[in-house]
Formats: sequence, C-alpha cells, structure tokens
Amino acid sequence: MAAADHSPHAQLAQTRHRASLVEDWDIGPGSTVLELGCGQGDMTAVLAEAVGPRGRVVAVDVAAPSYGAPVTLGQSAARLAAGPLGPRIDFRFGTDVLDPSVGFPRDAFDHVVLAHCSWYFASLGQLRDTLARVRPWARRLWFTEWDLTPSSGDQLAHLLAVLVQGQIEAAGAHGEGNIRTPFSREALLRLLPGAGWTADGGGPVDTGALQDADWEITACLDLITAGERLAALSEPVRHLVLGQSDVLRAVAAPQGNRPLAAYWASAH
Repeated sequence: MAAADHSPHAQLAQTRHRASLVEDWDIGPGSTVLELGCGQGDMTAVLAEAVGPRGRVVAVDVAAPSYGAPVTLGQSAARLAAGPLGPRIDFRFGTDVLDPSVGFPRDAFDHVVLAHCSWYFASLGQLRDTLARVRPWARRLWFTEWDLTPSSGDQLAHLLAVLVQGQIEAAGAHGEGNIRTPFSREALLRLLPGAGWTADGGGPVDTGALQDADWEITACLDLITAGERLAALSEPVRHLVLGQSDVLRAVAAPQGNRPLAAYWASAH
C-alpha cells in the first residue's frame, strides 16, 4: 500500500483490521465483488487477496483520483495495480452508482461490500437509494461501520468528535471530511428492508489497534479552530457545537485515544 511509505504502523493496523473482517465473511476464491467507497484501497487489497487469481473486485468511489492526502486515491490504486493483486482489481473513481449511466447486469456480483465508508454519504436517504440501486447486481451484502454506542468512558472523545462533525454537516456547513452522516447500527438495520435487503448476520468488531479516534479528534478540533464552516451555522447551532468542542478538548488525550468499536452486518 502506498500509504505505508508514510505511516507503516498505521497501514498495517488498518489492513489487519480489514483482514479480520473478511475472515468472518463468506467471500471465497473465485468470487466477484463490487466494493463501494473503496477510497485508497485498504479493503480492496484484502478482498483481492480473498477472491484469488480467478476472482474479481470492482472498486468504485465517487471521489476523483486526485483526492486524498498525503497519498491520493490514484497513487494508491497505481501501487496496487502494479503489484500481484493488480490483475484482480478494476478501480473506477469518479463513479456514482446512482448515476443512471452506471450499471451492471443482474447478479453480476456474488457480493457487494461497504467498509467504513457509509458515514461519508450525504444522507441516510442517499445510502438507502444506493443500497437499493445495487440490490439487483449482487446476491449478498457485507457492511461494516463504527458503532456510535460507546462501551467505556475513554471512547467519549471519539464519539464527540464524530457527533460534532455530523452536526456541522447536518446544519448545512458542508465539507470534505470523512464524517458527514454518522448513524447507529440500529439505523442501518431499520434502513435495509426499504432498500430490498434482509439482514441475516453480524457482530461486534474490535478496533483497539486503530488510530481513527486520534485522526477524527484532530480533524474536528482543526475544523473548529479554522472557524470558516462555523460562521455558516446559525447562532444556536454554533454555540452547541462550540460547547461540545470544549468538552472534547477536556476529555481527549494528547494521543492514543481509544476508538469506538465497530460492527459488521450481512444481508441477502
């Protein structure tokens, strides 16, 4: 992975996390997979390993290849394409599956995967429409995301960072961060039937080795410090956000904050 050149420890932790997820999922050699929200390909690489040389992963993202830092999506995809997994992967950036011009035959894929990308959707309605759009194309859905429900007090900082960013987005001050529409596991399960899916499995996911809590806390506090998006908020919402950011500064550690847990769900 290209990001390993900048932070090898973090990249290894992220890859191991995704590998542990796929170990619990029924994605075997020779499978065809549609991955939505592939980003820099963290899950894409793991899926490509799982499907083997006779399998195929179509990795889709709405972002352009130039998006991302310190490594862009295009740079990361090029690294993967040049390696042994490259022939198994078809990256398609700048692609929105809700665009009528984008389509696949019925049952073109054995699986569709969304891994830590659903909070980036503009709304739950957009996520529901996306899941409904891909329903005819794939037989099974595998989904994983952070769990909003903390299990201990030392996860409060991560939770606050998530909620503050979500509130700013919900109030109309839009940005390009990783968090736009945070929602609970229960909200996902309520959404699936309306998109044509029937949930049939799932469980908690250990995230103790991941660094996402520190990343989101930093992103949230940087957003507050910059102040540009806060200026677009109504005064009551701005005061609410500033109050919560005060609490975030008080409870967050300088580094090593414990992340929220995650969950996975499957559906057919």
